[in-house]
Order: sequence, then C-alpha cells, then structure tokens
Amino acid sequence: MTIPEFQRHKRERKKLILVTAYDALFTQIVEEAGIEAILVGDSLGVVVQGKKDTLSVTMEDMLYHTKLVAGAAKRALVIADMPFLSYQVSIEEAVRNAGRLLQVGATAVKLEGGEAVVDRVEAMTRFGIPVMGHLGMTPQSVHRYGGYKVQGKERDKADMLIADAKSLEAAGSFAIVLEAIPAKLAKEITESLTIPTIGIGAGPHCDGQVLVLYDLLGLFDDFVPKFVRPYAHLKADALQALRRYKEEVEQGKFPTDSESYH
Repeated sequence: MTIPEFQRHKRERKKLILVTAYDALFTQIVEEAGIEAILVGDSLGVVVQGKKDTLSVTMEDMLYHTKLVAGAAKRALVIADMPFLSYQVSIEEAVRNAGRLLQVGATAVKLEGGEAVVDRVEAMTRFGIPVMGHLGMTPQSVHRYGGYKVQGKERDKADMLIADAKSLEAAGSFAIVLEAIPAKLAKEITESLTIPTIGIGAGPHCDGQVLVLYDLLGLFDDFVPKFVRPYAHLKADALQALRRYKEEVEQGKFPTDSESYH
C-alpha cells in the first residue's frame, strides 16, 4: 500500500481498513489478515502502558514502537502518530519529529487538530512528509473537552469541523481521521473532500474505518466506547489458559515426560 494507492481507494469507492499495532508479532498477524494500513497509535499510552490518557506518550516511545512495526511490515502502509508536544511548539520541531518517525520506517505521520496545525501540515508536506489529519474527538485535547465526548453536535461546531477538514486538505493532508462525531456530519465531510476520511466512531459513511487492535480483539475492557465492536474475546481466552497452566503446574500435570528432555 502506497499513499497514491491509499487515496485511489476513495475514487474507486473501495473501503480502507486500518487497525493499530504496536509490535512486530501483531503487525505480522494484521498483515496476514489482509489489512492494508497500520496506525502506530499513541493509544499505546492507554492499552500498552496502562496510563489514563495519551498525553504522557513521548517521541522516544513512538520511535521505538514505530521501528518495531515498520520492521515487521512487508506490505501495509505504516502511519505513526505524532505524540503530544512533538508538533505543537514550533513548525521546526514538527518537521524534525515527523522526519524522525520516517527515519525509523514510517511512511506517513498523523497529527491532531484543524486550523491550528495547518502551517505544520503545509511545512511537512512541502518537504515530502505525508500527513494524515485527525479531527473531532482528538484525545490529546481530552482535558479541554472534559473527557471523551462526541464532538460536532451543534451546527456551529459542525461547520468548524467542515472548515477544518477543508483546510487540512488544502494544506496537503492525504487523509483525515474523523473520531466520535455524528454520522451525518461525517458523511457531509466525506462528500466535501477529495481525500479519504477514516472513521472511528463516525458512522458508516467514511471512506474507511480504524479500530484499536486491543479493543477489536477484546483484550482491553477497562473502557469500551460505544463505537467498538469486539470481534474476539482474547482476554477471556488468556485468563482461561493462564489459570489452567497455573493449576496443572500446582497439580504436577505439567510438564509431563513427553515435555521433558532425556
């Protein structure tokens, strides 16, 4: 998957399928399933590091996990999240940090925000760095929203999101993630753009969908948003396996003679 191929999906009305991944093993499994694009999300702060939000994720964290994913990916487009404070301070820092993510193997970067980050997007794309935008419920602004809440319900705020989306497109973004906004608004934004929209909690009308891998597999259940559909329940399977292992060791049933060297 390349950036031009990614964008061609919209013109050909083919859905784009994305999931997050944070390590080599899951990257291999995701690719084997035929997924064409992987987001190395700063969501790792919550589902991997156990934090309450994504704000503590550092550039070093993102560089490490992006390197793992990019090293294992053979076909999928690898998009790396730019963490909090890696692009907000200055255009120069934004370009430098985006470049560092490409140096460890990412094909593109994603950053949150609309009009406020347009100059960053313009600078990055001018230097050949593909940028994906992110609008709606942007997790790095969780404190401003007072929690993880649906955005764009009021007409004035919906109009602002539409304007932000058009600004990101004009600045050179190759796609935009729309998170936790009304389905009708996501449809309106999708139809107003020539670049793909990727929904997460934005209804069925986007050009593609993305889910956090640990949510999709039923591994993370501390908080399950309305828009998540678990396609497996691996936490329950893991608990069952671990309890059985513990029990069999305690009872002397493992290891057996066949599992020992002679």
